[in-house]
Amino acid sequence: MKSLIFKIHFLFILISFPALLFAESPSDSVTTVRKWDKRVHLRYKGWQRLKPTHVKYQYAGGMGVSSLGIGWDYGKRTQWETDFFVGYLPKKYANQFRLTFTVKQNYIPFSISLNDHWAIEPFYCGLYVTTIAGEEFWKKEPGRYPNKYYNFSTKLRPYIFIGQRIGFNPHHKTLRNISLFYEVGTCELYIISKATNHALTMKDILRFSFGAKVQLFKE
Repeated sequence: MKSLIFKIHFLFILISFPALLFAESPSDSVTTVRKWDKRVHLRYKGWQRLKPTHVKYQYAGGMGVSSLGIGWDYGKRTQWETDFFVGYLPKKYANQFRLTFTVKQNYIPFSISLNDHWAIEPFYCGLYVTTIAGEEFWKKEPGRYPNKYYNFSTKLRPYIFIGQRIGFNPHHKTLRNISLFYEVGTCELYIISKATNHALTMKDILRFSFGAKVQLFKE
């Protein structure tokens, strides 16, 4: 178990190392920070706050084969994102076609602008909870099973993840940014399985996904 915790911590430190290089010190000015982090939060008022700021597509990641979603970014430099996805699982991966629903929270600590068009987000992280439609899946273990026989929910699955993104600003009236991303994540069942079965490798418990984000409403 200690070995697993060390590996997970090492993985997060390794990928987040660039953040340490670009981190803002107390003596840094706002001008210095925004020289390379040019994200700006659009402060909508009233009912406009309900308007989604972006749409996303994601392939894999425990959310179904493919998922489409809408989301909202907020924070001083749009460092927070909340997304809602609807995905699907084809019949060949289940006993029948299934829909999935996911709530996702992202934290993007910084962005590095390469020029007027391109920017990268070398590290971000977050968590999400996904559920699958179907009466045979449960949140709480049914009474037909012995007490704590399964001891987990087949209806809800929490994940944690880390990822990277690269974005392009098309200088369009409506589109603020188009970006591509990939993520590496795992859920609590995989972590428990790794802790109790040393034959499993990190490759067995980590899941790779990728997708695209289109940020809207430039003005």
